[in-house]
Amino acid sequence: MQPIPLTLAPFFQEYDFAKLNPQADSHTIIERILQFGNRVEVRWLFNTYPQEQITEWVIKFANEKLPQPHRAFWKIILEIEE
Repeated sequence: MQPIPLTLAPFFQEYDFAKLNPQADSHTIIERILQFGNRVEVRWLFNTYPQEQITEWVIKFANEKLPQPHRAFWKIILEIEE
């Protein structure tokens, strides 16, 4: 699994970025990239995690974790029905 892009470090200020593990910390990594990631970082996200895992995260946690318009955007992109 590829390491987390260093450009994402500012979005994990409360974590020791060097210790973040893409597998063990996937929940937090998905959240931060969906909310703050640029195109390159989002591409890394979809190359690192299966789309099904990202879609499942959005279904379960987007209403609680993502602000609008991020939530609506990802539901449209991932074709998630309300």
